[in-house]
Amino acid sequence: MPQDMVDVTRRRLLASGAAVSAAAIAGCIGGGDGDGAEQFHFTQEQSREEQFDPVISNDAYSFQVIQLVFDGLYEYNDGLELQPKLATGEPTVERDGTRYIFELVEGATFHNGDEVTAADVAHSFTAPVEEETENAAEYDMIENTEVIDDYQLQVDLGDEPYGPFELATMGVTVVPESVRTDDPEAFNRDPVGSGPFEFADFQDNEYVELERNDDYWDDLEPNLEQVRFVAHDDDAGRISDIRSGDTDAIAGIPNDDWDVLEDEEGVELYSAESPSFMYMAFNCNEGPTANPEVRRAIAHSFSMQDFIESNAGNVASPMYSPVPPVVNDVWGFPEDEYQELLPEYDPDEAQSLLEEHAPDDFEPTIITPEGIRTQLAERIATRLDEIGYGADVQTLDFATLVDTYTSGNEDDYQMYMLGWTGGPDPDFYLYPLFHESQAGVNQGHYYEGSDGFHDDIAEARNSADQDARYDLYEPVIREIVEELPVLPAFTQDNTMAARDYVQGLQAHPEVTRNPTLVAEYTNVSME
Repeated sequence: MPQDMVDVTRRRLLASGAAVSAAAIAGCIGGGDGDGAEQFHFTQEQSREEQFDPVISNDAYSFQVIQLVFDGLYEYNDGLELQPKLATGEPTVERDGTRYIFELVEGATFHNGDEVTAADVAHSFTAPVEEETENAAEYDMIENTEVIDDYQLQVDLGDEPYGPFELATMGVTVVPESVRTDDPEAFNRDPVGSGPFEFADFQDNEYVELERNDDYWDDLEPNLEQVRFVAHDDDAGRISDIRSGDTDAIAGIPNDDWDVLEDEEGVELYSAESPSFMYMAFNCNEGPTANPEVRRAIAHSFSMQDFIESNAGNVASPMYSPVPPVVNDVWGFPEDEYQELLPEYDPDEAQSLLEEHAPDDFEPTIITPEGIRTQLAERIATRLDEIGYGADVQTLDFATLVDTYTSGNEDDYQMYMLGWTGGPDPDFYLYPLFHESQAGVNQGHYYEGSDGFHDDIAEARNSADQDARYDLYEPVIREIVEELPVLPAFTQDNTMAARDYVQGLQAHPEVTRNPTLVAEYTNVSME
């Protein structure tokens, strides 16, 4: 069945930071844990929810731990393409793209020795919906699963295909049904997976320790014996830790610290473009910004390119559509054409349009989370002030921002700053952020669109033909760029820094895959 609702989720809606900062862990870094075992210390960018059941967890930083403990049916490679992991190969597709038959590898085992079976995969697909977890929307297009035998599973989607199924949904993280359902609470805090590392120790708001699974079923054997994750959402603290050698690697390098670390002896930097979309949205429901000419005027009033170069040039790249460049590389939409359609910096044109289409006392309210998006809002306010208008910038905590931007009330805002992250399918951005069913849920711009705009978005997600989906999406993207319900801003990079004795580390486009410590294309070690 079609997916009718997508909830706001932490893995997709990008907050500016977490509320709780974990303490840094002192001790022997990079050399061992006191008993001769080599331990890799990784300092995360933000705090975790400390839930490690993949069926329940919807937090990117908990998933950085989860992805080492569990295997997926398929997993993203370093180019955001799903590759078989617990599956033997590509599925058999039947019934016009609504039935998938998966074959599993034989001999894959969980950490307790139980074999991974089709029943476990079926449970992994259906549990999020049956238990109404935050991940339900990622699987509720599945109508039925049928275990054919221990190594074959049939998945039926109902009457219509689901476009992103082969690019995303098949990458389900597989859990052991019997262990998980026997004691769900214990499983969430001490999970059992089939991955290259096992849970070893865990302290709330302090650290998670993993140890190598020496009986890993796959041919891959991790070089690292132990891994310790520490959450540290203070930028200065993370930078200090890596410079002083108090950690082996960190995630999340602030723009202003990039050059500092680049010149730091003994430190290496890593970066990969992420599938993230930072944007400024306009209230198209009420008030002056419901007029597209006012939206164009605001876009003309400042230079997004100059802002990015001066505030985020080391860790972000400009965007010209709601589809991130790393996703556009897979689909090939005409990004150069979209760039030409976006309003260029032209304060005279901005002033002329506002004089014609906005009230004389126009001073829009911009709501934003803290950080670089506040800086962008303030830049816009400054440029509007220079042409005789201005803006009221309100920096809100993330929970208040979410409650406010979905109202559609012009008294609450005329513009808001947010970010979104997804995967290699345009549906992850176009459906939740632009389809009319998501107004007041994942979006606050309430864009009515042209005839067929919303129908095309829905039709594209219910098609298994990628060429047909491209033809539906391209005019939708073009309309967004021309009518500006949202103004694309930039895509963030996933960045890491490590001491130079760390070998084989790579930044992955998908934040939940960092750090990838063992894969077909890398195996991290410390030398």
